[in-house]
Amino acid sequence: MAWKIHAARAAGAPPMTADNLYPEDLLELVEAALADLRFSPAARTAGLEEAMRYSLLAGGKRVRPVLALATARALGAPPERFLPVASAIELIHTYSLIHDDLPAMDDDDLRRGKPSCHKQFDEATAILAGDALQALAFEVLAEAATHGDPAVRAYLVSDLAKAAGAHGMVGGQMLDLLAEQQDGEMSIGAITRLQRLKTGALISFSCTAGAVLGKAADPMRNALSAYAHDLGLAFQIVDDLLDVEGDAAALGKTPGKDAEAGKATFVSILGLERARSQAIMLARQAAAHLEPFGDAANLLRQAANFVVVRRA
Repeated sequence: MAWKIHAARAAGAPPMTADNLYPEDLLELVEAALADLRFSPAARTAGLEEAMRYSLLAGGKRVRPVLALATARALGAPPERFLPVASAIELIHTYSLIHDDLPAMDDDDLRRGKPSCHKQFDEATAILAGDALQALAFEVLAEAATHGDPAVRAYLVSDLAKAAGAHGMVGGQMLDLLAEQQDGEMSIGAITRLQRLKTGALISFSCTAGAVLGKAADPMRNALSAYAHDLGLAFQIVDDLLDVEGDAAALGKTPGKDAEAGKATFVSILGLERARSQAIMLARQAAAHLEPFGDAANLLRQAANFVVVRRA
């Protein structure tokens, strides 16, 4: 199955939904790769492995690693070749979810339809499981199986560290926490900058790592970067919409947390309809950046459609 192209749907065809848009073949590749990862902790720390696997293998759409595999197809490479990078991306994402759910952060008891890691185990184990998943991501990237050229592996390690650290996801999370303490409402520009770090940085790595692996020419790298920039913002706007309109069963997490915490979001500033229109515009803009790839990037174009119709 592949993401269906919006423009190609015939009149009278069933409406696009998240279910009929998603590339299940790529999702299956990701799930198999994650299940095959070697954790190898000592017997005395087996509880740590249990917590790591509990969170990593809890399901979900795996949007970020699937984007990496879709990029492989855009570059004319077999998706299997990108699986180590895709796995590293999901390891980082899962670690971030574990830590985000902690009482000191977003304090959420539900993740992917199951008790959050700190509720299933305890806070200390959850923190350590997140730490271990983050470390494993870089271990995977550094292995020779990721790419035969050590310089390429080093570049990937460096790029993922930037996307995940103070200049990316972690920095964005800190800005988010600080924003909760501010009395004044954040501007749309400030929220955009925050989300480019918190959400956009890892999505950007997911889309551009393939260009590093394939040593793609600069125009293709630039196109993927621009695509990821707009896709990441669209993704976050839809996240904000789902926090208002979604339900726990579909989301697999507790909705309404942003409003409860008094957070400024795209929805709180723009309103529901303007936010929805902005997400659609950004998704279309993202797809337009892929012109240098021609039809080879159809799966990435279809990903932009998925982002705006997803319900979780």
